[in-house]
Amino acid sequence: MPEGRSRAEDFLELVERGRRGRLKVYIGFAAGVGKTYRMLEEAHALRKRGVDVVIGFIETHGRAETAALLEGLEAVPLRRIEYRDLLVDELDVDAVIARAPQVVLIDEIAHTNPPGSKNRRRYQDVFDVLGAGINVICAFNVQHLESLKDVVERTTGVTIRETVPDSFLQQADQVVNLDLAVEDLLDRLKGGKIYKAEKVTQALANFFRDENLQALRELSLREVAESVDRAASAQGRRGDVAGRHGAVDGKVMVCLASHSPRARLLLRRGSRMAGRLNTDWYAVYVETPEEAPTQIDAEAQRRLHESIDLARELGAEFIRLKAKDPVPTLIDFARSHGVGHLIVGRSAGPWWRDLLRRSVVDRVIRAAQGLDVHVVSYDAYGEDRQS
Repeated sequence: MPEGRSRAEDFLELVERGRRGRLKVYIGFAAGVGKTYRMLEEAHALRKRGVDVVIGFIETHGRAETAALLEGLEAVPLRRIEYRDLLVDELDVDAVIARAPQVVLIDEIAHTNPPGSKNRRRYQDVFDVLGAGINVICAFNVQHLESLKDVVERTTGVTIRETVPDSFLQQADQVVNLDLAVEDLLDRLKGGKIYKAEKVTQALANFFRDENLQALRELSLREVAESVDRAASAQGRRGDVAGRHGAVDGKVMVCLASHSPRARLLLRRGSRMAGRLNTDWYAVYVETPEEAPTQIDAEAQRRLHESIDLARELGAEFIRLKAKDPVPTLIDFARSHGVGHLIVGRSAGPWWRDLLRRSVVDRVIRAAQGLDVHVVSYDAYGEDRQS
């Protein structure tokens, strides 16, 4: 009976997947590589083949070559709202769904919607459109991928304020990397094809430094290659009964604590590792009597809820367990769920405290025989290093 129910759920999943729209993502390593331009070119090609394609939201950034491609394409009227004494144009999700095209183009996926919008982020708008059975072609830059935030900020020195969860990219049916030689991108920038002349000098001195672009280009190439591997692996597992119903060795597990100031970094590390290994992963929190909701302060509760939300956005299965001692509980869960890699954060307390009382991390390492334990530590500037 359980097996029959599971097979029925598999079939229902296929039916639901068939009802949803397909998602195509153009990803690039910097502004100006041609993501929006290629989206519009594809829209014209689809239109010539008789496909009902419309523009949901496109940002040309004042680039004449891109703006010229808007000609001849239908655009769904934007939603104009007042925000901070300014009138801003936003994607109108309801209007797109009411128009019901076969394909819609949606740009700037990492965008944060203004207060009062149905969804907080534009990628969530895309999910609504897909759920209505409409196919979406969209674009964003690799530095906005949530799990890469720490890596990009450390590499470039630029703060990334808006991100897209890895789970969004993982749901894409097709991912296209728009690669461009760094030299060609810099020529485009200096020629005024990316930003206006008065912004070029500032861009060259900051984000568009050669070393930054080389690093981001490498990240973009690697991310797309890994996304293709993940998709192939997932397709193989869907076609394998044992893969559907049995445990998968080598899963990743991030160990969380309510008071951890660096939980976001641990979760991003877990997401990256799971992606490289093409496997599922868990974010596990053990609630001890000392960490019961009535015992921890409001700040710790807020951090914990943020960690839960981020874990789910990054594609993890969040698990909350209760026990007096977290270590055996964590190890038991790992062994019973096919986990091969544990990710823990190094104790933030003073070194002498660990000498007097063995830390949770030290006890996990000693108890995790047969498991790989990855210990992430932080320096005074909030950067990470792994031992």
